[in-house]
Amino acid sequence: MPGTNLTRQEAAARAETVAMDAYEVVLDLTRGERVFRSTTTVRFRATPGATTFIDAITDAVHSVVLNGTELDPAEVSDGVRIQLPGLARDNVLTVESDCRYMNTGEGLHRFVDPVDDEVYLYTQFEVADTRRMFAVFEQPDLKARFAFTVTAPAHWTVVSTQPTPEPVPAGDGAATWSFAPTPVVPCYVTALIAGPYASVHDELTSADGRTVPLGLYARRSLMEHVEAEEMFGITKQGFEFFEAQFGVPYPFEKYDQLFVPQFNAGAMENAGAVTFVELYVFRSRPTQARVERRAVTVLHELAHMWFGDFVTMRWWNDLWLNESFAEFMSHLAAAENTRYGNAWTTFASGEKSWGYEQDQLPTTHPITAEIRDLEDVLVNFDGITYAKGASVLKQLVAWVGQEQFMAGLNRYFTQHAWANTELRDLLVQLEQASGRDLEDWSAKWLRTAGVNTLTPVVDADDDGIVRSFRIEQTAPEEHPTLRPHRLAIGFYDHDGGRGRLVRTHRVELDVDGPVTEIPELVGRERPDLVLVNDDDLAYAKIRLDECSLDTALAHLKDFGETLPRALVWASVWDGVRDGETPARRYVELVLGNIAHETESTAVQVQLRQLDTVLEGYVAEPARDATEHAAADRLWQLTEQAADGSDHQLQFLKAFARHARTDGQLDVLEQLLAGEHSLPGLDLDTDLRWAVLTALTGGGRRGDADVDAALAEDNTENGAIAAARARAAIPTAEAKARAWQQIMVDGSLPNSIQDAAIDGFRTAADTSLLAPWAEQYFAAIPDVWRTRTHELAQQIAIGMYPNIPAQETVDATDAFLADLPEDLHGLRRLVLEQRDATARAVRAQTVDAAHEVARA
Repeated sequence: MPGTNLTRQEAAARAETVAMDAYEVVLDLTRGERVFRSTTTVRFRATPGATTFIDAITDAVHSVVLNGTELDPAEVSDGVRIQLPGLARDNVLTVESDCRYMNTGEGLHRFVDPVDDEVYLYTQFEVADTRRMFAVFEQPDLKARFAFTVTAPAHWTVVSTQPTPEPVPAGDGAATWSFAPTPVVPCYVTALIAGPYASVHDELTSADGRTVPLGLYARRSLMEHVEAEEMFGITKQGFEFFEAQFGVPYPFEKYDQLFVPQFNAGAMENAGAVTFVELYVFRSRPTQARVERRAVTVLHELAHMWFGDFVTMRWWNDLWLNESFAEFMSHLAAAENTRYGNAWTTFASGEKSWGYEQDQLPTTHPITAEIRDLEDVLVNFDGITYAKGASVLKQLVAWVGQEQFMAGLNRYFTQHAWANTELRDLLVQLEQASGRDLEDWSAKWLRTAGVNTLTPVVDADDDGIVRSFRIEQTAPEEHPTLRPHRLAIGFYDHDGGRGRLVRTHRVELDVDGPVTEIPELVGRERPDLVLVNDDDLAYAKIRLDECSLDTALAHLKDFGETLPRALVWASVWDGVRDGETPARRYVELVLGNIAHETESTAVQVQLRQLDTVLEGYVAEPARDATEHAAADRLWQLTEQAADGSDHQLQFLKAFARHARTDGQLDVLEQLLAGEHSLPGLDLDTDLRWAVLTALTGGGRRGDADVDAALAEDNTENGAIAAARARAAIPTAEAKARAWQQIMVDGSLPNSIQDAAIDGFRTAADTSLLAPWAEQYFAAIPDVWRTRTHELAQQIAIGMYPNIPAQETVDATDAFLADLPEDLHGLRRLVLEQRDATARAVRAQTVDAAHEVARA
């Protein structure tokens, strides 16, 4: 990606030179399929006589006028930046250019709906793609007012940050929309969504008495599946909760939410015009995990209206001030003000496990990360920035108290309204509100990396009375910081008649240093299970003492509450990843208990972790047999699940992913042909694709079957599913075709490429992928340099050799040894894939040794 990087030093120097006033952006979207006309007038102040540059990724620059003087585009523009010499104190710059429509989910993305051939556009600007639509000082601390004027086909709907004005006819079937200027916002949260979108509308009353219009948009061909009542309901609950907690009314004039095609993320917090991935429009039956995830995502993006849009980080090292806060507040709002009262169980099962895994990678970093340039931040939307950061905020709330925490946030928003901040600006307000000195806390939690492990050490006498109780805290050698933890310890016992594990005692306290003695537990009867970090207040891996582990493994299904069960699941999974628990023992645990798990997200997470173990952690001689037996068990669970239940749906999908034997593939054939059915579970469109993909991956179906399915489902969803199914065909020819499309041609749109990568990686026999491993390492540096970030990252991660063997680790080491230093973003992603492979290899050794010992 030559020339598109921006260093922190460059940004800081530009911020010292330039002070923003306003942008006027005029766009003509009627000039064809490839480019659009972009005319930008920028008003800004500067150090007199200074030179700087403005960002503009263009197809052609027609005119650059600075303070009335025409500059030669050939001299000042290189297609990425425009140089601005001899600045005055007050400046007016006008840039007229052609910019390219994108099909990568970056900049101004253009999509043609296969259902009706209508064109749909939307913007995605974070981190630095505003410059793909208009000339802009592309950094978060140069906030400004933005006024958009858009000419487009008259039958389109045009949406931006400000309320949509009445269009004015512009001739030849076109119209012009002139939006009022925005408040002072960072450029990356401005937005343009245009096309014949269908919509429904509602409104709410804000805390300050204003009426806030609400809009919900989707493509015409998808609108019938949009659940407006659910979306508006969650949104209103979020408004109510956040305005009450923050003590600051919603800062914008309206709130639109738009489902857009081929979106790279879950959603994006454009001010007043939030965009969502269309996967959140359920045209087929979703799992409850996906339904809840959508609700949390709605709340996450709404929280960003305060965190990020209203008050903005100065530079990307404080990205967590956006993402961690939005993630924490969305789960808090879901738990306290929606029907998703078990949201913290969902968080522990899904998000937090992501944080723990990311924090144990060789590329882990502090929550407040060192961001040298855009390439650093582009790979930093990770489990640290989101999940660990949110987990640590939950710990901070436990540390200072929720009331005090929210009072600090109110002061923070009030003092820094519409401005840029750094970490210290927030900590000052939290310290004043809580009376706690947070300097040491923030140094250990926010400026250091790594996860601690907390282990209870319990000594009881012959009568089972606790004589001593302590918690030992350890840290990995490479990240040795021991941290203060506010946590709870729970005692759990069987309740007798019902056979449930219930909490009989709880104590909350501060833990710090290598050993913390807990005298208040001395003299109590030792319980059946001791749970450190009960209620999941702290961010730390936990271990169970031997007695508690035996209880947990034998009675995991007997917990009366969902959260402690989630914590035990997580502890066992940590043991598998760390090479302490044999892989096949984990397989037995999951398949023996998953039917009793009540939380959909917990079921989803355990089944995905089961995928990881079956595909790479089980020792090679037994891997096929173990997977075949697991698939048989998953089919039993499918048939035994309640008719029409979420369990039935999830177990069937998991069975399809692992169906390998002739008998298992026969079952899928019968389901697809309608010769066998599951009561209460219709084989709807998306489920049919899942079954067909399993059959193509199993060698039972081929291109003709995919063609027929796509003819029946000629939609964007169908095209994505077809790309996955084709690439999964287990032949050298199919893999070569997918490789050519992904690695060589580079013409696939982002969502189609992602699906093709997923299908390419699918191979029951990894020898089918072996020939491509060497080619990956040869090709990926050039891919990284020439593709846009989103596509390059998809390829770097997804096309990494999916072969869990030492040979893959060795080949990766050789590649990294010769990788140029300037490709540090690529280095990070490959290192992370290497770590996953090395963990699998270690797990295979542990699994094999355990089976030998057991024999």
